[in-house]
Amino acid sequence: MSGQLDLQLQHMPDLPERRDRPIGVIGAGFIVDDIQLVAYRDAGFDVRAIASRRPERAREVAARHGIPTVHERWEDLLDDPAIEIVDVAFPPAVQPEIVAAAAERPHIRGILAQKPLAADYGAALAAVEACEGGPLLAVNQNMRYDQSIRALKTLLDRGDLGEPVLATIEMRAIPHWQEFLQGTDRLTLANMSIHHIDVFRHLFGDPEGIYVSARPDPRTAFPHRDGVCLYVLEWEDGMRASAWDDVWTGPVREGGEGDIYIKWRVEGTEGLAWGHIGWPSYPARTPSTLRYASTRTPGVVLEPRWPEVWFPDAFQGTMGALLAAVDGAPLPISGRDNLGTMALVEAGYRSLRERRFVAVAEVAVPVAVAS
Repeated sequence: MSGQLDLQLQHMPDLPERRDRPIGVIGAGFIVDDIQLVAYRDAGFDVRAIASRRPERAREVAARHGIPTVHERWEDLLDDPAIEIVDVAFPPAVQPEIVAAAAERPHIRGILAQKPLAADYGAALAAVEACEGGPLLAVNQNMRYDQSIRALKTLLDRGDLGEPVLATIEMRAIPHWQEFLQGTDRLTLANMSIHHIDVFRHLFGDPEGIYVSARPDPRTAFPHRDGVCLYVLEWEDGMRASAWDDVWTGPVREGGEGDIYIKWRVEGTEGLAWGHIGWPSYPARTPSTLRYASTRTPGVVLEPRWPEVWFPDAFQGTMGALLAAVDGAPLPISGRDNLGTMALVEAGYRSLRERRFVAVAEVAVPVAVAS
């Protein structure tokens, strides 16, 4: 063999040493109740208060998770001087207002907002600017913390795959569309594809632009345009990435046979990695997978295993990153960095309307990402 095997793939993030900063949660839907609060409990994070649009729902969730304080309104939670960290899980059209209001409270040190951060790029930019000079703003781009994606990032960073050539994600899975998406003009690209677009940026840096082709999803009853989405991202150095985000997947729920999965693949000049995302099997705990081979170790194909899963375990990583950043660590999911993802989504919608490749520079103001 021409090289030594390095099996340390950092598939799980290091959690912050200090985990007792008091957290207030705004929102009490599925992602909070079934995922985030479970992850926070397992990590030992200190959730002190919760508020929701329906106080009775907030009380139910608080009782289930042992949260001591329920506020009648999200404004009251922001006014609570005991809260240092705010976790916002509201519809994207509402989040910028909450983020801006939180930024005005001097006792709030950090904000974690759901993705998408806002309904469009302009509103996301306003939310980021509202926090300048104030609390840290992070965005819950949790697919970065899927265990297979973290391990893949390790392989890329240490050069095991060489220079990236082509990356693909193929999704055949049926999301649960939240009610607030009805009446909007943005569906899959902004609310599902954003995971994949952000992961491509995380793994390979910012592309020049995007080309999107889409058609409506036959199963989704409310009007929309971007149901089934196909798209290609292009980098100046020749790197390409593409995804098929198929939220139809055939008449599975209508009685037909199903073939549900999400798989990814990365080809480099010195290696190949491929795997599956376990999320479509939720609530069954199904770990994501990774296999890889490199010319550095000829004749060897490695397939590490781990017990952790994306939902809920990866959500320890997003809140953990914010808590660590409050104590001085870099923030890899900062709101300012997330503007790159929001700009690609915005460019994607323009591409869909105008049926052409759209450069990010056409829709986004130049933004310097803070280190």
